[in-house]
Amino acid sequence: MIVSGGGTGGHIYPALALIKRLQERQLLDAVLYVGTPKGLESRIVPAANIPFETITLQGFKRKLTWDNVHTVQLFLQAVRRAKAIVKEFQPDVVIGTGGYVSSAIVYAAAKAHVPTLIHEQNSVAGITNKFLGHYVDRILIAFPEVADQFKHEQNKIMLVGNPRAQEVAGLAPNERLNEFGLVPGRATVLIFGGSRGAAPINQAVSEAIPEFAGQSYQVLFVTGNAHFQAVTEKLAGVKIPGNVKVVPYVDNMPAILPDVTLLVGRAGATSIAEITALGIPSILIPSPYVTHNHQVKNAQALAASGAAVVLPESDLTGKSLLNAITVIMGDDDRQKRMHTATLALGHPHAADDIITIMQSLMPHS
Repeated sequence: MIVSGGGTGGHIYPALALIKRLQERQLLDAVLYVGTPKGLESRIVPAANIPFETITLQGFKRKLTWDNVHTVQLFLQAVRRAKAIVKEFQPDVVIGTGGYVSSAIVYAAAKAHVPTLIHEQNSVAGITNKFLGHYVDRILIAFPEVADQFKHEQNKIMLVGNPRAQEVAGLAPNERLNEFGLVPGRATVLIFGGSRGAAPINQAVSEAIPEFAGQSYQVLFVTGNAHFQAVTEKLAGVKIPGNVKVVPYVDNMPAILPDVTLLVGRAGATSIAEITALGIPSILIPSPYVTHNHQVKNAQALAASGAAVVLPESDLTGKSLLNAITVIMGDDDRQKRMHTATLALGHPHAADDIITIMQSLMPHS
């Protein structure tokens, strides 16, 4: 198999989850991951001991510029390199998980009549996947809402969820909260602004911290490494209640999720895959700084079914955050309803479902 996806963790981690599942099932004889030399994937993939090749490409600008002429030239060069990689590696199947890096290799494979798939993690399709949708054999989606964006390819679309969901779906509650000085088994709110952290969320939580004193629940506040010092300085002189722990980062976030009662955070595709697999109610504060506003759409999709509450960043203060948390944490029935609604959106067998589809496209399977 050749896998390609990059630029953000949201494109890379589903690819790694799929590879891991294929390895667990002993279905993978050889894998090659194709990325860019400078993208996040160039660090993450080799660190996971997965063979890695690079192709140089850049994304299209949304406005007509001379830069796009250079982008087209790079793309044509990249397709030539991709054709050589496909010819040499001889994959049975090629999957792209998003980001412009996947365009050349998936396109080259499709033109060489190798079975091809793309995976769209968000509720808004990326430019690369819209382009590749015309050429691939299957379009795999995680949100039903995105199907309309592949207007002429409806017969190729399959709703499978995100492979990251299957990684966490089997996890059971454990004692991991001990490591942070929290009490296992006690109702827990996890506040997490994404892998890099989010300054507006950190600001609101910092304001709300004194109010968490005396609550029946405990709070794990993950600032993100880059923001930890700023938060520490902001909280200097503030008495942090015993039921609140402030940490820069959690190395193995999925491991603590089964013990979380409520998640407060961004609405990235990976987070949503994980919380829906486990049925964790959420207060989602979508990032307004992402392409096509896809986090807002992701969050609205959950809110529409009663699985989440959306708190726009423009309305985010210490007080509004505290109110939103208190309403849910003070109402057991509401938590149960949100849990049921969240689970209903989950795809706990996402990776296995994708593997079945891949096998169906391979002539000798």
